[in-house]
Amino acid sequence: MTSRYRDEHRRSLEDPEGFWAEAAADIDWFRPWDKVLDTSATPSTRWFVGGELNTCHNAVDRHVTAGRGKQAAIIYDSPVTGAKQTITYRDLQERTALFAGALADAGVKKGDRVLIYMPMVPETLVAMLGTARLGAIHSVVFGGFAANELATRIDDCRPTVIVAASCGIEPGRVVHYMPLLNEALKLSDHQPDHCIVFQRVEEPAPLKPDRDIDWADAMAAASPKDCVPVAATDPLYILYTSGTTGRPKGVVRDNGGHAVALKWSMANIYDVKPGEVYWAASDVGWVVGHSYIVYAPLLHGCTTVVYEGKPVGTPDAGAFWRVIAEHRVETLFTAPTALRAIKRDDPDAKLMAQYDMSRFRTLFLAGERCDPDTIEWSQRILKTPVIDHWWQTETGWPICSNLMGLEPMPVKIGSASVPVPGYDVRVLDEGNHEVAPGTIGALSIKLPLPPACLPTLWENHDGFVDAYMKDYPGYYKTGDAGYIDEDGYVFVMTRTDDIINVAGHRLSTGGMEEVLAAHPDVAECAVIGVADAIKGQVPVGFLVLKSGVTKTHTDISREAVAMVRDRIGPVAAFKTAIVVDRLPKTRSGKILRGTMQKIADGTAVQMPATIDDPAILEEIKGALKPAGYAKD
Repeated sequence: MTSRYRDEHRRSLEDPEGFWAEAAADIDWFRPWDKVLDTSATPSTRWFVGGELNTCHNAVDRHVTAGRGKQAAIIYDSPVTGAKQTITYRDLQERTALFAGALADAGVKKGDRVLIYMPMVPETLVAMLGTARLGAIHSVVFGGFAANELATRIDDCRPTVIVAASCGIEPGRVVHYMPLLNEALKLSDHQPDHCIVFQRVEEPAPLKPDRDIDWADAMAAASPKDCVPVAATDPLYILYTSGTTGRPKGVVRDNGGHAVALKWSMANIYDVKPGEVYWAASDVGWVVGHSYIVYAPLLHGCTTVVYEGKPVGTPDAGAFWRVIAEHRVETLFTAPTALRAIKRDDPDAKLMAQYDMSRFRTLFLAGERCDPDTIEWSQRILKTPVIDHWWQTETGWPICSNLMGLEPMPVKIGSASVPVPGYDVRVLDEGNHEVAPGTIGALSIKLPLPPACLPTLWENHDGFVDAYMKDYPGYYKTGDAGYIDEDGYVFVMTRTDDIINVAGHRLSTGGMEEVLAAHPDVAECAVIGVADAIKGQVPVGFLVLKSGVTKTHTDISREAVAMVRDRIGPVAAFKTAIVVDRLPKTRSGKILRGTMQKIADGTAVQMPATIDDPAILEEIKGALKPAGYAKD
């Protein structure tokens, strides 16, 4: 590990005020802060107290003022509709100023909430930035989210205005948003003053008189609005975490710390320069989309790609390589599940050969732990660094990464690399004590949390303390389990809920998945712990095979079981590996292991709000029954 990283990380922990004040010089402030760090309300942390700024100004207007208005801010690429569009920073400034005016005409003022229910189109970014321009607070809900889940979010944040699209476009189907929104508003107690609806030409929707306003009409009637100064500690947005039950957890993101940390991350973590093309292949409904499709690239003066498509099927497994080559992308950030899908359909990356990848520099992966086989495959086909890094909705930016702009370090496959400056990562046992290097425990962050991390949950501070701060006093509970090695590299193995107890032995399902993923015929896998009368729990594996595999499922399952028993040992009691066509996932690509476990144990399953395809749960149930699980 190089001394430059050590020095910067140490400085960030020993002198956080000096470190982050220096980083904050890269942001425009209407009023300087009185205090960089305020821990008086621990466990909440407040950054740049007394300072005033506007995030939209920093993401858009200042680049125009600096003479870069003609540079592309957004490249929109939609293989599902065939549409492509380039929007310059000057164009974006004009659109956000007008949309801020449209929101103001609809009654939105500083501090109000605006709920955004939109697909991957440039207008979604305009809605987010226009809200921020007014000093209002946006809450983006993934387009196509179920009506009852949308209703709970409407009731929780109580928006003055809802901004929606008429529909979303998926491969082979249209997702009708307005019937879902109308049903949600029937279910919710809170009613917005208005809904502004972006009518897509592919499928316009009927509008309700008096409530709904056509986007085009609202823009035509609006006058542009200037950026409204807000306190650094004022909320920029609320983002509800996926998979919640009961009252949703609305993660609050402030304006000041968020802008400073994200701007710093672009140069120091991602090694991107202003003017370069950066692509986060995610959706704006998730935190990756908020941070690295919208805010971080624009704060840094980059060109961001808004992609309305899939890694495969739009039209094939070469889709990502086409976008990289056509739009001259230097850096890609995506989820491991996307790479596994590409590897499954095109294991030899033959489709890449038709594209010019010469400008591409670095691939970053996050969202779920990446198995070593996928990283090695990506390294081999791309011939560039492949960086697995770790962060969460709650943190808003990476906790651990190889800092490619600050000081690139050797890659340890299986590790999310080292803690990013600002994060004091520790591994704790159940008694809140640090464990020895190499020992698995609860990955935790010693307080105070760095800028951009959540200071609380929306109007639910007790819930914030209970969920994140109570179990390990003085630390933020990440909910992930793993270890730190002798060199300071962090290995995120699994969620703490996925540590299974087999006859008294605590084992990581992530470690077993790592072994299964190394099988040459396996494209993707998952391991869950299911109830066992004798051992307490036993592991069960699920295997998705690469295309073109001719070996029998029985032979592959037998080989997979032998690999786990050989590399982890008989203590794992790993005897069942089931071949399936696909795994149940959220729309963001996370495998629904907890839901699979409930199916295997025969307990009641509540349909996850964020599931990509509900029909797959019956497929999993059918695959488990021959093995003696999922009994009715």
